[in-house]
Amino acid sequence: MLKLFLALNFLFLSLQACENSFDACKLKVIDSNSIIKQTLQIPLEANQKLVFSKQTPTSKIIKHDPYLSLYLIEVSKNFKYPFRLNDKPLLGTAVVDKNEIIEGRVIQKQIGLNSFAKYSKTIPFPALLLNSCCALEGIITPKGIIERAYIERFLKIKEVSYSDIGIRVVDKKNFVVVNISNHFFKDNKFKRGDYILELNGEKVKDSASFMKNILFSKIGSEHKVKIKRGTKIMVFSAKSQKREGGGFLSDIFLKFLGLSFDENLYITKIEKKALKYQLKIGDKLLHINRKRSITQDEILEILEDKNKSLNLLFLRDRFQFFMTVN
Repeated sequence: MLKLFLALNFLFLSLQACENSFDACKLKVIDSNSIIKQTLQIPLEANQKLVFSKQTPTSKIIKHDPYLSLYLIEVSKNFKYPFRLNDKPLLGTAVVDKNEIIEGRVIQKQIGLNSFAKYSKTIPFPALLLNSCCALEGIITPKGIIERAYIERFLKIKEVSYSDIGIRVVDKKNFVVVNISNHFFKDNKFKRGDYILELNGEKVKDSASFMKNILFSKIGSEHKVKIKRGTKIMVFSAKSQKREGGGFLSDIFLKFLGLSFDENLYITKIEKKALKYQLKIGDKLLHINRKRSITQDEILEILEDKNKSLNLLFLRDRFQFFMTVN
């Protein structure tokens, strides 16, 4: 009888959630067991859960997004009141976990895979970003908020991939500006400092929408881009290729060597063309060209000068060694 009473009470609160407070949403988070230690395990329809985790789940995995550390898994028993993604005009949001409700607003949208969204208040991790109907607007990770649009796309597509045109951008005085250009990217015509004016004939308004349009486009598609470089206006075509890093994957453009790194700069994969370097999985990149305490952004700046050879310092079992790449 107690379980039935709680279920009916929860249902009543859920139906009233859009008109009242976020208390029903907190109850739903607790009742659904959506937060387990440092992971999110959010029940959806059709006996599925959306999982955010740095570790591989033990349940049957339907698909995985390594860039966002998202999994869609199959579960044997469905939660009675699964979470849905917002399909109504935004009503106001709150970050909700098992202990607190923090009402606020998103003050910076997600800029692709390199800068997750930010909230107006200090928020806990892990948690859910919900609207007052308890619909999912995003999830809270250690790097910030993964927005609903990225979650929706993950749930809809069959195979996870993102497109890339070889640049990373920032907002600067109401303009979208190239702050990193990957010269190892095939046929890359962009340069650092280019102002992106139009994409496929449409005015570019901000970095968030620009990067989302690129990332979500079909790999191999052609994009007509209008830029301003110094005093010159230029229009050229940029062909999208598969994105190799970002989010919870390293994004340091060293994929051209046949090496993949995690976000802490440990080698995670060695392709055939990189076997000649005699590196091992687990080797840690310490610095490039004798620059110590490197961050990913600093690495990208170093790699922009394609005329310089690269002196890479690695650590293996307390032993440091150099590798030179011309």
